[in-house]
Amino acid sequence: MVFTPPSWVPKLPHDPPDSIPISEFMLDEKHGRCALKSSRNPFTCGISGKTYTAAEQVDRVELLARALAKEFGWGPNEGTEWDKVIGIFSFNTIDFMTLAYAVHRLSGIASPANAAYSASELEFQLKSSGAKALFTCVPLLETSLKAAKAAGIPNERVYILEMPKEFSGDKKLPFKTVDQLLLDGARLPKLEALKWEKGQGARQTAYLCYSSGTSGLPKGVMISHRNVISNVMQISTYEKPTRDRRPVSERSEVCLALLPLSHIYGLVVIAQASTWRGDEAIILPKFELPSYLNAIQQFKIRTLYLVPPIIIGMNKNQPACAKYDLSSAQTVFTGAAPLGAETAEELQKLYPAMKIRQGYGLTETSTVVCSSDEKDIWFGTSGSLLPGVTAKIMSIEGVEITGYDQPGELVVQSPSVVLGYLKNDQANRETFLDDTDGKGRWMRTGDEAVIRKAPSGNEHVVIVDRIKELIKVKGLQVAPAELEAHLLTHPSVADCAVIPVPDDAAGEVPKAFVVKSSSVGLEENDRMVARDIAKHVEEHKARHKWLKGGVEFLDVIPKSPSGKILRRLLRDKEKDARRAKGAKL
Repeated sequence: MVFTPPSWVPKLPHDPPDSIPISEFMLDEKHGRCALKSSRNPFTCGISGKTYTAAEQVDRVELLARALAKEFGWGPNEGTEWDKVIGIFSFNTIDFMTLAYAVHRLSGIASPANAAYSASELEFQLKSSGAKALFTCVPLLETSLKAAKAAGIPNERVYILEMPKEFSGDKKLPFKTVDQLLLDGARLPKLEALKWEKGQGARQTAYLCYSSGTSGLPKGVMISHRNVISNVMQISTYEKPTRDRRPVSERSEVCLALLPLSHIYGLVVIAQASTWRGDEAIILPKFELPSYLNAIQQFKIRTLYLVPPIIIGMNKNQPACAKYDLSSAQTVFTGAAPLGAETAEELQKLYPAMKIRQGYGLTETSTVVCSSDEKDIWFGTSGSLLPGVTAKIMSIEGVEITGYDQPGELVVQSPSVVLGYLKNDQANRETFLDDTDGKGRWMRTGDEAVIRKAPSGNEHVVIVDRIKELIKVKGLQVAPAELEAHLLTHPSVADCAVIPVPDDAAGEVPKAFVVKSSSVGLEENDRMVARDIAKHVEEHKARHKWLKGGVEFLDVIPKSPSGKILRRLLRDKEKDARRAKGAKL
């Protein structure tokens, strides 16, 4: 049975265009965006208050594109997109998207990297993507220079995205900034117009984002221009009935842009879908409770785009929250990890007027597949399918499930389903299925789900469990196999397995089960060995990959006859141990 959006969901007004870049779609009124004069300022720094208008953003993108063309010798219609890849390794700034659109104006690729990456992780992405230059910020400069050097990017191809002085200080550095490039661009001649063929936007990569797979290193996800354009249209069409019910003066709003713009949630939902509708995004570089609460109060933010750990933090820190006026916040939208019904209910009791919505999506669907409407909220579910999305539930045996409340793998079809993984044919075969009906390829999400009828009568998607064995730490993905491969480089580790364990602050954290190597003497203290193994991870991996769940020693790692780790047995063992201690399961 193929599931489709409820009847109340409007259909897309037209097929997403396939012959224009994202930059043109986002900045040119003829493609349906909110009129520039009617739009709020797209990006405002929540620390300094620095901002620019929508019309000024259009100019800034063009000037920066001119400067990049001169800097790198690139022409808008010369070479392929793979000749023009730029890495972006930065906290959120008001010019993050200006840079991305300038790259698209030159028919290039923007490859955003997680700001929590270590130098070796960033090096991998720079090499894998073939980045020709790296844009970073002062707080991440040391890591950037190490990674750039290892990836063969010279210092003169490292540039700075400006941040508030509270983060970057006043020290002058020998690197060009985006503001300096904009000044250069103002002195340069106009660029020639892009000359794209029919269908080019559907087959050309715009963003190369890296997603943790079920095994091995992160995979480069090739996201086309049309993929993002499609999802912006899908989100905006889904939201249109709600916005149309408001007075004209309230149809654009102020939203929070705290979540990393390097993550697909921040990149598409917040930075692009919101500003296309004329919203203003208040940029915060990272989560700190006082600056987060102050931004809501100061800028009268209406929509909070969050992840579950922030909501849990609000529930647990009410004395701090009570010091600020949060009455402007009418909607909370959460994603990146499931929000438990109990957590949502607790927040609702604290803020009865808030509409607490949840969505579901992946990097590979760039981004949203389903979302709860503010008039059809059912805690514990991820709402209804967006326009243009169809879904199936498939059993382990590959049989299509046709009824409600029957779990299976969620398989989706949408114009936002990406081109595939970079140079990874096996993963592409495992994840993306053939286009059998002419409406686009189907994608296996790797998540177990059921379809349920809500009290409203609408079909809602409920994510039950992950088939893919990913750990989500504050919304960031950790692949157990990546950590296991690293642990095996430690001399004390003969074999190992990593699983997620519950954590109040992060949702989940990694825990390692380790079989000690014969080199570990009987006299060595287990606690000291465990600490040394954890330190080995901390020295080489980003913070969200640290073994906050601990290290436990076993005589043997349970495996199937084919050698696959039986993680379910380890999860059951962990649950039994926690139950015995009365800890959270």
